[in-house]
Amino acid sequence: MLDLKDLSLNIPETTKPRVVIIGGGFGGINLAQKLPGKQFQVVMLDKQNYHGFWPLLYQVATAGLEADAIAEPLRKMFDEDYEDFHFRPVRVTSVNPATKTISTLIGDLSYDYLIIATGTKSNFFGNDQIKQNSFPLKKITDALNLRSQILQCFEKANMTTNAALRQSLLNIVIVGGGPTGVETAGALAEMRKHVLPGDYPGMDFTKMNIYLVEGLDRVLPPMSPESSKKTQAYLEKMGVIVKTKTLVESYDGEVVTFKGGEQIQTQTLVWAAGVAGATLPGIPQEIIQRGGRYPVNLFNQIEGYTDIFAIGDIAMMKSEKYPNGHPGVAQPAIQQGQHLAKNLKRLLAGQELQPFSYFDKGSLAIIGRARAVADLPGKITLGGIIAWFAWLFVHIYYLIGFRNKLVVLSNWLYRFFTYERGTRLIIRPFIRKGDKATETFMKQQAAD
Repeated sequence: MLDLKDLSLNIPETTKPRVVIIGGGFGGINLAQKLPGKQFQVVMLDKQNYHGFWPLLYQVATAGLEADAIAEPLRKMFDEDYEDFHFRPVRVTSVNPATKTISTLIGDLSYDYLIIATGTKSNFFGNDQIKQNSFPLKKITDALNLRSQILQCFEKANMTTNAALRQSLLNIVIVGGGPTGVETAGALAEMRKHVLPGDYPGMDFTKMNIYLVEGLDRVLPPMSPESSKKTQAYLEKMGVIVKTKTLVESYDGEVVTFKGGEQIQTQTLVWAAGVAGATLPGIPQEIIQRGGRYPVNLFNQIEGYTDIFAIGDIAMMKSEKYPNGHPGVAQPAIQQGQHLAKNLKRLLAGQELQPFSYFDKGSLAIIGRARAVADLPGKITLGGIIAWFAWLFVHIYYLIGFRNKLVVLSNWLYRFFTYERGTRLIIRPFIRKGDKATETFMKQQAAD
């Protein structure tokens, strides 16, 4: 039987500076790909063995794409051409700046330079009830759980004769009007119109309600007011019920209660309302900034350290243009990773570090077929089919791996002409904790 004592990180000793990267997201992989193995030993640690293209998670959750279409094994991305690169699928449990080591469940590792690129996690703002009962959408397992939940709800609704229960199963509440919430709501609305009536000819899907709830006064708060206005108009035309200036107070798995007392009966609450930085024990808690982000200077060095860096969503780099740090999207992580690689090479050569400057390439959000919005440099705002094509191009371009690009593009082309979503499979049934009826039913279904 395997024992943790039988495992170790097993990283070769080296005379080269060792760069340890925690996190295999956009920042981590772009940094690692730019570091030459002849100059550095690069060690990447991540609790999962793949890089995921998280902007398309909602399509996995709404049966538009399979999970492996938006993920690429990290080892495949760093083949034998990357000299002295080492990946280990382990969780880092703490950092010790005094000894210049990181700790994992299977051992410690020393570093010369440490880069924290851990990204973010769902933020439930201290509400444990919502955390336990809602469906976040931050990783592939979340998307698969949500897909199973949604499809199971449709199956149950098709089998029940209890009208109130059926309505509860058909109500879907999405909390958070940012890109994730907006895109999930739009995908479900298209599914309701074009796919579900054919799958369940005996059900009236005009009674399926999709609610999008946002605490601020408009959807897509990070984007321009014009894009927000267009997005809300698109959603409402598609039959999504948009509720702005609305905050969730509680959710027990059956009833969501808003501040003010309004309630909605629902079996599915999607939590896309906020994120917090995935910080690590060992870095002083008192320096952590708003949103759980590490304060960094223009060289991405964490405050108080010259050999520990943070990049991407976990980094709070304030400037006159970005007083609250850079937006939590892929581009800052990509650009910071590439820039930090250049600075590490400068450090090795005894040269001055160069400050990071973010080039904002704009923001995009898709609401449905031929419906999207785009805020581009120069205060250019686009909507409709032009923005939709821009969204398609950008997301295909930044997908990792030729196979993934081909699979996603072929899926999108197929859906464009047919509206079909071919991944409506309940492969791993989701059973909410305490739901004895579903648990018993699924066990009986699986019995030989």
